[in-house]
Amino acid sequence: MERRGFLDKVVPFQPVFLNREKLGRRIEGKTVLITGASSGIGQRLALLLSEFKVHLVVVARREDRLLALKREVEAKAARVSVFAADLRDEEQMGRLLDFLHRLPDGVDIVVSNAGHSIHRSIADSLDRFHDFTRTMGINFFAPVRLMLALAPMLARKRGHIVNVSTVSVLLAPVPHWAAYLASKGAFDAWIRSAGPELAGMGISVSSVYLPLVRTPMIEPTAAYRQAPAMSPDHAARVIARSFYDGKRAYKPWWLVFGQLASLLLGHRMAMFMPKRRSGGGGEG
Repeated sequence: MERRGFLDKVVPFQPVFLNREKLGRRIEGKTVLITGASSGIGQRLALLLSEFKVHLVVVARREDRLLALKREVEAKAARVSVFAADLRDEEQMGRLLDFLHRLPDGVDIVVSNAGHSIHRSIADSLDRFHDFTRTMGINFFAPVRLMLALAPMLARKRGHIVNVSTVSVLLAPVPHWAAYLASKGAFDAWIRSAGPELAGMGISVSSVYLPLVRTPMIEPTAAYRQAPAMSPDHAARVIARSFYDGKRAYKPWWLVFGQLASLLLGHRMAMFMPKRRSGGGGEG
């Protein structure tokens, strides 16, 4: 059962009207690839699409959860192919790409949803360079490799890429999130830069900038457990709507206020962060 904080019940999120007739016309008979599908947003998106005659290719590291999802989805109208892989691993990514290129009907829609979040100060990261390589690995290098490999196929099929991003990349950066924000911001910049070129190839691109979503990924961060957060089902509806609404980006209605607040908060946090002495033995 989905856990909800008290504030979830009183903080409004922009309603999403999902036109199921339009969605059905857009995806029926198509193949939709969803990364990060074993839990959270990816899982809920797969379940939302299960009532349509669509082929879902679900990818994540945990095969047991993907198989459970397959059983639940195929009890309805959709067909599911499961591929367990850690997209940071070169060999496993290569096998996934081989599998996708062998699909008789190819891929029509790619939902780049897999991600990894780290909340840690720089002072606590001095001997943890791997925090940065693993966030860049899954949040930047993996989706870039996926898009480059699938671009010719998507171009032939007039396909669609949906980047599931975070509203944080549109706000002023804050301390303790350097690894996560740098990696998510890198792919956001890449997809916005590549977008016009992809459009010229016949591939449409949508970026979905989500606020905090109540998924297992936020559980390790204590401050988020009672913070207002969008439900994974709500996020899944936003993504599904992007399949047919033609918009290049979804942004929360309160973004302009959030950007102003983040600038003020970031400035205040920088002023009051404790200063570390230089010289001496140091840490490093």
